[in-house]
Amino acid sequence: MAKLKLAMVYVSITSLDEKLRLKLEPRTTTAKQRLKIIEELSKVNLPTGVMVAPMIPGLNNHELPAILKASANNGAKCAGYTVVRLNGSINKIFEDWLRKNFPDRFDKVWHMIQSCHNGNVNDSRFGTRMRGEGNFAELIRNTFKLHCRLNGLNVEEIELDRTLFKIPSAQTSLF
Repeated sequence: MAKLKLAMVYVSITSLDEKLRLKLEPRTTTAKQRLKIIEELSKVNLPTGVMVAPMIPGLNNHELPAILKASANNGAKCAGYTVVRLNGSINKIFEDWLRKNFPDRFDKVWHMIQSCHNGNVNDSRFGTRMRGEGNFAELIRNTFKLHCRLNGLNVEEIELDRTLFKIPSAQTSLF
């Protein structure tokens, strides 16, 4: 698929801090292993990127520069990010998790998330829901852009061959 330019891969990395990763994503592979995946896929010329997600203000946003650098050093060519948004029942689940795991930082983190979503912890508006808005979201965005530039990420556009892609006709008949 890499030789035919039919695919690219993004690997998500939430934190390089193993203690924080275990709290955020228990039962998942380590950041070290994820970086190794980026390295191995890049070695076979499969376009590979990193998705730094979700950025949680006050918990992992300070790691953005280090994650981008480590990813680029392991062969990533592109990067993306999302700011955490807590839609539906995730709101209460995350709130409970945050209170239990970071009681000393709960108020700060919760209010920073709200500041990224116009006073709420969720924003479903297309175009802003994944990036947020406001001063803190802008800080994350500027940090992301700067460190992508410093690490040579998102420089070249990845061209995939879409000529073999066909929309299955059976699915369109459902409409």
